[in-house]
Amino acid sequence: MPDSWKDNHALYLIVVGALAWLVPGAGHFLLDKRRQAIVICVAVLLTFLVGLYVGSVGVIDPVGAKPWYAAQLMNTPAVALLARISTAGNYPVYGRPNEIGQIYTSIAGLLNLLCIVNAIYLAHLRGVEKARA
Repeated sequence: MPDSWKDNHALYLIVVGALAWLVPGAGHFLLDKRRQAIVICVAVLLTFLVGLYVGSVGVIDPVGAKPWYAAQLMNTPAVALLARISTAGNYPVYGRPNEIGQIYTSIAGLLNLLCIVNAIYLAHLRGVEKARA
């Protein structure tokens, strides 16, 4: 009975996808792919944090850099909180640090998006295999 939510295939896919977005690697962790989950978490978070280190929190700009922000938001919903901090405070970033920070944080978000899609696909394959058995 504790795994009854896994019987609803659509709900299972939504939960896996949401967890993978909330915490990078959590979708794979739920699918018992512990090593992949750790690698994903470290790779995505380290890339994102390097981008923040290079460019400061000011690289998360939901007003002036909407395409970059959309990619950055794929990291985790916590980016929205960082965006509020960035817009509320005065964190100007100019030149190369801004560009490099935006690139790193956006690449981390797009990498996490690929991992989210992969986790949902793996969960779907498990559901298909379960239905065949």
